[in-house]
Parts: sequence; C-alpha cells; structure tokens
Amino acid sequence: MRLRTTLCGRSPYGLALGAALLVSAALTLTPASPAQAGPAAPAAPGGPAAPGAPGGPPKAPGRCDTDPDAHLGAVPAPEQFFGFPLGKGQPRVLTTEEIGKYVEAVGGASDRVVTGTVAHSVTGQDLPYAIVSDSHNMVPGQLKKIADQIRSLRDPRSLRADKAARIAEDSPAVVWIAGNVHGGEKSGADAALKTLYELASGLSCDVAKRNDNLVTVIMPTQNPDGRDASRRTNEYGFDLNRDWFARTQPETDGKLEMLRRYPPQVFVDAHEMGGRQYFFPPNADPIHHEIADQPVNWINRIGAANAAGFGYNGACGDAVTTECYFNYATYDLFYMGYGDSVPAAGFGAAGMTFEKGSSSAVEDRVQQQFNTQWATTGWAADNRREVLNGYYSIWQTALAEGAAGALEPNEVVQPANTVRFPVPDITVRSYFLLPDRQLGDVRRLVERLRRMDVEVYRVKKPVKVPSARVFGGRTASDVTVPEGAYWIPMDQPQKHWIQAVMGEDPYVPFPYFYDVSSWSNPLLAGVDTISTGDKLSPKADLVKDVDGGVAAAAPRGGSYSYPMDSAAASELTFRLLGAGVPLTRDARTGVVSLAATTMNRGELDKLARSLGVTVEGGAAPASGAALRTPDVGLFAGTGVSTTSGSYGEARYVLGDRWGLGLTPVTTADVNDNTPAFTERTVLLVPDGSSANGGLTAQGLANLRQWVAAGGTYVGLRNEGTRVARAAGLTSTTEKTKPTGYQVIGSHFRVDVAQDSPVSLGRPAEDFQFNNGDPILNPSQTGANVLTYPSDDTFWSNGYTVGSEALKGTASLVDEPTGAGHAVLFAYNPLFRAYNENGIHLLANALLYPAGAPQSQAKQRTAAAPDALRSAAATAQEPPNLGGEWRPIVIQVADADLARTQAVVERYTDTALTASADGSSYVTIPNPDGLSADEHPFVRDLVRDLGAAGIPLRSVVA
Repeated sequence: MRLRTTLCGRSPYGLALGAALLVSAALTLTPASPAQAGPAAPAAPGGPAAPGAPGGPPKAPGRCDTDPDAHLGAVPAPEQFFGFPLGKGQPRVLTTEEIGKYVEAVGGASDRVVTGTVAHSVTGQDLPYAIVSDSHNMVPGQLKKIADQIRSLRDPRSLRADKAARIAEDSPAVVWIAGNVHGGEKSGADAALKTLYELASGLSCDVAKRNDNLVTVIMPTQNPDGRDASRRTNEYGFDLNRDWFARTQPETDGKLEMLRRYPPQVFVDAHEMGGRQYFFPPNADPIHHEIADQPVNWINRIGAANAAGFGYNGACGDAVTTECYFNYATYDLFYMGYGDSVPAAGFGAAGMTFEKGSSSAVEDRVQQQFNTQWATTGWAADNRREVLNGYYSIWQTALAEGAAGALEPNEVVQPANTVRFPVPDITVRSYFLLPDRQLGDVRRLVERLRRMDVEVYRVKKPVKVPSARVFGGRTASDVTVPEGAYWIPMDQPQKHWIQAVMGEDPYVPFPYFYDVSSWSNPLLAGVDTISTGDKLSPKADLVKDVDGGVAAAAPRGGSYSYPMDSAAASELTFRLLGAGVPLTRDARTGVVSLAATTMNRGELDKLARSLGVTVEGGAAPASGAALRTPDVGLFAGTGVSTTSGSYGEARYVLGDRWGLGLTPVTTADVNDNTPAFTERTVLLVPDGSSANGGLTAQGLANLRQWVAAGGTYVGLRNEGTRVARAAGLTSTTEKTKPTGYQVIGSHFRVDVAQDSPVSLGRPAEDFQFNNGDPILNPSQTGANVLTYPSDDTFWSNGYTVGSEALKGTASLVDEPTGAGHAVLFAYNPLFRAYNENGIHLLANALLYPAGAPQSQAKQRTAAAPDALRSAAATAQEPPNLGGEWRPIVIQVADADLARTQAVVERYTDTALTASADGSSYVTIPNPDGLSADEHPFVRDLVRDLGAAGIPLRSVVA
C-alpha cells in the first residue's frame, strides 16, 4: 500500500473497504523522536527543527545567534506588552483590541514587518495582518516584487520553465497563518502573535532560516466580532469557514483579495474543538479530486514535521488521551467553503486545518498551536525550493489537463479506505453559461469566477456544440450557443478551481460527510449551463469588467425596465424601492419598470451595473401593478437561533443587501397581538427547533387572523412550515423519511407552477437544494409551486440514498387564507446566502401582490379547506432530529449492530436504530443542529467505533 505522499503520479490505496471516518492511534503519525512526557521545552522557540526533504537546502542564513532566546530589544515582547507570556505561563486569552494593538506595535518596531488591514468586519472592526520576512525582503518595492514573482508561477503560459526555476532558487515562499475564523476558538490567534514576535525579533539561526526562505503572512483573527462575543459565527450568524467560495461576508471577501495578492504555498487555519487533544493532517477522507498531488504531498509531510515538533504527550493512543495529537479523523478536504480546501484547490497551497481541544488550559492551547505553527514554517523554509518548483508544476499540469479535458481521479488518503465512487470517464474542455434568462445571476457567477483569477469570455458569434451535457443530467447534440453567452475554457491555469465550483457533481469518493455534497455554482443559481468535451474555438472576448447597466436611454415620458428573474434583479428592485423610486411589475412577464423621470440615468446605470443587471430604456410608459416595499417582521421566538442559521441569513440578505428594515417579532408579540406583529405586512419565520414557535392557542388564532386580513406568512424549513401547520394555514403534512434515507446537501430537479406570483420569472424546470429537509405531502388547499417530478425526469446530484421518496412531493407551497397567503419553503432558500434561485423565489414571496388570484397549477381544489387544514394541524409529525442541520447517522452491517450499539451507549442513550437492505442505521438526535466539528462527542464516538474494528459503511454528521 502506498500513501499519497509522492509527487509522481496518482494511485489508489487501501486494501479493503474501511470506515468512512477513521480515528485510530494506530494510524497516527509517530514522532521522529520520543514524545516528551510533559510540555515541550525546545532549544529553539518552536521545538526541534522539522525534518528536511529532497529539493535542495534552504538559503543559509547570514549572521545569526546560536542562542535561541536572543531577541531584538526594540520589539515589544509579549511579557512586556501584555504583562504575561504567550503560550506557557499565559493566564488568559487576549482581547480583540489587544491583538490589534500588538500587531501595530510590532510592525512599528521591526524592519522585518509590514502591517495593515485585510478587511473590516460586519460591525466595522479591523482584521489586522502582519507580513514578516528578512528586512531585505521588506524594503520598498521588494515585497511587491516577491509577490509578483509568486503570482507569475501560477501561469506557465507567460513564464518559461527556466525563469520559474530561477524564482524557485531565489525567491522566498509564501506561508499564511490564520486564526480564529470561529470566534470562540481563540488560541490560534494568540499563538499567531507569538509566531509574529519570534519572526519579528528573534536573532537565532532558526528564526533567520525562516525569514530568509519565507514571507509569512499572519492574520491573527479572521472573525473579530465573533471573538468579542465568544461565538462561532460572525455578526450575521455566518460560519465563516463555510463561506470561502461564495465570499458573501466582508471578512471572507477581503481575505481572499489578500490571498490573490500574496498567493500561499502553505496555509494554516488554526481552530479549536472539544476535548484536550490536537488534530493536524493527514486529513480524513474525502478529499476533493481536483486538489493537486503536490499540496496533498506537502500536507502529509508537514504532518510528519508537526509530529516531530509537537512535544507534550506525543501521539494519542490507548494510554495517552490528553495533550496529544491525532490525524486521519473528522477533518476532510472536500467542500469548497473551507479554509483548507479553497487555499488547496484555488491557490495550489498546502491548506491545513489545525484543531486544538478547547478544554485544555489556555497556556497549553496556545503553546501547542504555536508548536505546530513553528514546525510548519520550519518545514516550509527547509523545503522552499522544492515547494516553489512544485508550485509551478501544479499550473503546468492544470493547463495540460484542461487542454485534454481530463478530470483528476478520485483518491482516498486514509490507509484503510478505498474509493467507493470514482470520477466518471468524461471529458470537459469548456463550460458555457447561457444568457437566455437570469442574466444578473449569470454575471454574478462570472464575477465570482473572475475574482478567483478564472478567465471568462463573452461569445461574440453563435457557436455550435456537437456534443453537450446539459446541467441536470441530460445530453444534447448540435447545441447552438448564442452571442452573449459566457465561455469558460478549461485550458487555463485555474482548471482545478473551475471544475471544483462549476462541476455538475463533486463526485465524492467515499461516503463520509462533514458538510454538504453539492455546491455546483450553476445549479445553486439555477442558470442554464452546458459543458462539453468538444474542441472549440469560439469568437469571444475576454471579460474585463462586470456587464450590465442601462443599455439605452429612455425618452422623457418613457420608462426603464428589466426582468426580475434573478436574485440580482431582486436586489436591484429592493434597492430602488428603498430609495423611494416608484416601481411597477407586469404580473405575466415579471418585468419591472419605472418612469424615466423618477431616477437619474447615471445613478440607475451605476446601481444596475454593480449588480450585473441590464436595464432597457424605451418610449412606452411604465406598466403593471405597483410594487410596495414589504414591512417585514422577523420571527425571533421559541426555537429560533438569533445568532446563526436562517435568522442571520435573513438579516444579511434582506437587511444588508436588500436594505429592508426588519422588525424582530417575538413569541409574546404574536400571542399578545402587539403592534410589533400586527403592523407588519410580512412575517418571516426562519428554521428552528420548535413545532409551534411557543405560540398559545390564542397566538395561533392571532396568526391565522393576521394572514386572513392580508398578511403574508413566509415559513422556512422545519419550524417555518410547522408553525403554519399548527396555525391551520396549510393542508400539507410531513411524510416520514424511509429507513436509510440520506440527502446530504444535494441538488434536485423540480417542476415549477409558473402561474403563481411566487414563481414569477422562474423556468418550467428548476433546481432546488435539499439538505435533508422535511418531505411535504402536496397541499390540497393551495398551489404546489415547486414539486419533485414523479416520472423519469426526477434527477439529483451529490450523495443521496432513498431519495425516490421525494417523488411527487412539494418543496414550495402557496396557501391562500382570506386576503392573505402562507408561502412555505420545505427547504431554506437563504442557505449560506449562495442559493440564488431560492433567494429569487423568496423575493417574489415578499412582493406578493395584494389581491393576486390564486394559482391553479398543481392546486388540488378542496370543498372544505378548513377541515383539511385542521386535520393537518393535528396529524402526528416526524420528530425533528437534526435542528437546523441534520442528525448524526452511522451505517453499519446488520451483523455489526450490537457491537455498534454498545459503543454508542457509552456516549448517549438517545440513539435510534433501524435496518434496511442488509444495513443498520444508528441515528443520534442533534436537536441543536451542531456541525461535526462543534459536536461534543461525535469525533470520539467514531474513533472508538474504528478502534473496535467495526467497519463503517457511511457516516453523516
């Protein structure tokens, strides 16, 4: 068996089907030297030097001191600045203010350091950075030259191999150390400051070696708002370690722009987890197939360096369970929203998650984070030339694969695992985004690609594609791609990234799921997309700026108009309404118009262009029904988390992006019929854990009467649909999920009832993102706006088991009551603010026209709607086992069920079991909706199952 630790070729490994997630002391890296019984007391600041590797020695430092404790006196030591050391002897974690001040102080005192601000948080706080290297690398112009050289390695088309070799010989490599992306996980930030101090002031040869061979970018805290609140998420409740490809939040967006300026070869993302252990790679499976060989090789070798430099109790094992390290567990490299997978796939870096147990003392948490940071930088310095040569090779391979249309194969990295699902044998040379609809969202996707250095072209002349794969699992011949389409050729350096975010399916190799199994950007937007393996040379221009804006001036007395068929056009609509611009919308076409005299053309052009929306000017006057700005109440009652999930997503999308005022509405407001509730025109009920939102019988009656008087109720996922049912607003009921059912964040084709105001501007077939959402039986008293096909057009991607249970069910329902409506989403259309087609549907719901006729499509007319809704309100509902996320499900063979239960019972007595088709499923409720890295025992549980020798067929956490 050969692990993926060599640069030559790819190969499968493993001899038998193993656990989807394996945490075993037997698979933990063994230190090069015996582990110390207590905390490390290294001769150099970070412990023993990392083992070297082939590729030439590092640059030899000039004059340096053999004393590892020698430092420049002018640079403030932590003891001097804070009154205590960082790491051993540290009594408490630092505040966000202290972090910023220390970065500034060190930058002002050391000629090895440049400081600045990466971005500003939601509340306006600085995200400081420090760049540190030898002083000769920091003189004016030299740092920029180094960054330019590193960026040039990413494009072998314009950099000859001999010049690349000279850069590898002469230039330092770039290493990033980033901490505290989850606000409550603080030790990585404190350790990063200790690393900064050593590099900025140390006089030892160990320090000089790092500074001569590296430019180290230190970003202590990626989430200052969350740090201040000791909260995982940012101010809007977003998990910033899921936001990387979408970059919706300012903290993520600014960081990625900085990464483009200083592309890393090594990226450390320092976290905390439960317990008193430490994780560093090698990773758990799965790893995304488009992550190149070189970064995985570097990651695994850095793991060996970390093992050698860790100290403390060394590797975890049967007799060593605290202040020790482990590998191959929990932390994968698959989803393209992580702080390891995006640096790896998008920048060719050794992107790594480091996790320290939060139950350890502050001094041990910080010291262990520092030890791994120091060992990592030491390895990078020792192997600088090899890494830079390999970095150039990444992009050479990408170009060759892109020209051939070759996708990388799937692999596993855990020794006991084998590839369960290979990448199919298909050729992809081009993607085309078609311009027939949703042009604003198409352009938003184009800009997302361009801002990751992807080259996108605008087609100037129609081109025929002989063999096309149409997103949604279909094929077509002789497809004509029209003028105005966007072409993304794979024959470019960012081929790996293009496939990672554009691919119709990520092709998971192994059924362990830490997050979602699909994030295909075209499917999230619902835009028409094709791929092809044909060799094509379209007449096309490179896109250099965002398209959109006012296409032609409207005469006085005329109007401007645009189709509101996208999330981008929805945002434009709400921004115009918020500016007091009168708007109308055609109830048949969905086109929004405004009189030419109501807004300056230049201002309209600037706003529309910023959103990628094309606005047409014409002589006809504005027409259609007047749009009203919705007065939205955001339910903050029982069961709803106001610091995460769809509540925060609503604050961001509706409040920040759309500019709507959101009034918090509590359970008491509805129960007591207060003005905070009754004066709203829309009530948005986010997902949550309560079946009735804490509403009393009177509160439920108040809610029903408010809708009947003309209010619009919008309910999301579990709590949003269940509260409506409890109030008698719908006849939908929940269908019990069959045993073994798994829908792990996948996309499905849905049929659209196009005569509903909620679906205005959507195509007859669309795509919907499902993350184990409730299954709704169709309404008998309203319109089933989105339904899963019952016939052979049913399609999904990602990882699903038993998804046929969705056939014929509803995912979006429009229920009339009196003069109002209840619009119920079985899913979360706001999920991570990157589900553009869902966001557009939500905008339609908020703009539901008063007095609109009830849709007839997919509607089952009922003679006694009240009776049907009353029956639905009293129907037994399946338990909500997963909160706003999902329950933990472990699949084993029937023969292994008893042993599995014995292990599970050490941790919980709430587990449920069921069997189907030779497999048994152990389901552990997760009512708080915790992700795997937040959960108090799931990692230890799966480790113990592996240690017991129980083969795990799949793990979903």
